[in-house]
Amino acid sequence: MKWWISLQAELGNFQQRRTIYIFALKMSFIAVILSVAIILVMLPVLRWLGLLPLPLLEAIRLCILLAWFIGGIVSGALALLAGYAIHKLAVSRAEFERLSRTDMLSGLLNRRAFTEALEEAKDDASLVIFDVDRFKTINDRYGHASGDSVIVAVSEIFSSNFEGGDVIARLGGEEFGAIVHGRDMADRVARIEAVKKMIADHTIAVDGGAVKITISAGIADIWGERKKEAVYAAADKALYLAKALGRNRVVHESEWLNHIWHRSQVEEDPVTAPYLAEQYRYGHGI
Repeated sequence: MKWWISLQAELGNFQQRRTIYIFALKMSFIAVILSVAIILVMLPVLRWLGLLPLPLLEAIRLCILLAWFIGGIVSGALALLAGYAIHKLAVSRAEFERLSRTDMLSGLLNRRAFTEALEEAKDDASLVIFDVDRFKTINDRYGHASGDSVIVAVSEIFSSNFEGGDVIARLGGEEFGAIVHGRDMADRVARIEAVKKMIADHTIAVDGGAVKITISAGIADIWGERKKEAVYAAADKALYLAKALGRNRVVHESEWLNHIWHRSQVEEDPVTAPYLAEQYRYGHGI
């Protein structure tokens, strides 16, 4: 019985009240069946000891009736109380799990939840790392409360544009991450470009006025058996290039690979040249 109750509490969806009533009904039925079984075992013993004041058949009928009536009511009431206690525990556990995976300021997923989602991501998707341009300047000029307003405004735009199977999270500070799905890579890049433009055109109210901001983004593709650490590193390098090229840009990892290949240090630096050449060949399937 203890094992069965624990199993029900673990597997049952006790966030719904309907589950509580079904749980109470099951508990009442099982309790009555067990009571009847114990009575049927005890009555012959009581009769043999001479402690049964009624004929055996009448005693069995009476005890079964009382077991269903009294035992069913009592066990049902107790099961309801236990069900409501489990319901509160399930709701609290679900809320705790939600909070542990949510960034409190933005309302988006946090880094932990995003990392888990990235590990599960399959083909036909891209990892995007976003960074708000010159965010420190906003904090220094308008204060940290205004910086928070910027984070909230940007998060709302992200939430309204990355939907369905897409995943969006705040990774920390002014940095965000997204897993964008879609079979066509060009379409995914176009969607990201559209979000970048939307943020650049949006005016955000802050203490002491209003600001317009821009974001930079680095993109890396998820495919096959490519390790997620390599995907993240490639997106991060693409973001770095977007910042270096003037910000308010979206850079795909292929652009970063082309950029480093054509830099003069490929030929001039004997230390980095082999590494950069290898990265270029890897990215182009050479």
